[in-house]
Amino acid sequence: MAIPLKPVVHLLLFLLFPLSFSVCMANFHSDTGALFCPHHMNVSSDGRQLSLLMDKSCGSGFQSKKAFIFGKFDIRMKLVPGMSAGTVTTFYLNSSLGKWHDEIDFEFLGHTDPSHYILHTNVFVKNVGSREQRIHLWFDPTADFHTYSILWNPHQIIFYVDQVPIRVYKTGATVPFPKQQPMTLYGTIWDGSDWATEGGAIKIDWSKAPFVTYYRDYSVNACVWSGQGQSTKCTKPSPPWMSHTLDAGEWKKLEWVRKNYLIYDYCTDPSRTKPECSVQLAT
Repeated sequence: MAIPLKPVVHLLLFLLFPLSFSVCMANFHSDTGALFCPHHMNVSSDGRQLSLLMDKSCGSGFQSKKAFIFGKFDIRMKLVPGMSAGTVTTFYLNSSLGKWHDEIDFEFLGHTDPSHYILHTNVFVKNVGSREQRIHLWFDPTADFHTYSILWNPHQIIFYVDQVPIRVYKTGATVPFPKQQPMTLYGTIWDGSDWATEGGAIKIDWSKAPFVTYYRDYSVNACVWSGQGQSTKCTKPSPPWMSHTLDAGEWKKLEWVRKNYLIYDYCTDPSRTKPECSVQLAT
């Protein structure tokens, strides 16, 4: 496991390579609804913060009331502290209204110690996934809120952590890419004991329940699906994220993550690599 950079070095990284996007703040009361076990979901009175709880009876989840085709989605999260092995906390887009399964995933895999949390990302296109990457984070994700972002446009999907790009999934002539149907946004916590921690070797310790994760400052800058076909209610002129690609500074950040924190990439796994990997590994 890589040794995290000291905080001052981490701060310098942001100062040298700033990144900003315009966002539209959403409200958990008006813009989301319960996905399952609503009694385990709690929203603050101002609608800015939401908590999801899991105990032995069930986990919980929320979903956006609108669906989108392309956009920039940001949320701040504070993960389950202490003994979180077996838990899976998520923030993701899913084509629940579509004809087939497309999905863009952030999944946080708990462990016995916060320093061993794994951030697992995946992309499903037309019912096919197995495009996993996994990283360790350079901070304790249980100690404070951090921003996790998905930028999805016609050219690529970029996963960000605190404005640092941690993964890019690029389109191409031979690359399956989610672009033909709308996606809804979700957040969940659930029991992943059979696979989440050390391949399922460490199960949930229910004596530590309830397990609680927090979401706040949910922001969306996206093309809202009209309800028919691929048409959207999108701003004109086209928003800046629609054509965004990584600049030189962002590529440096991504290389830093891959060098220091990447622990698994399907494109370098001989048993999992896919034809699109030649595009994904190119800079």
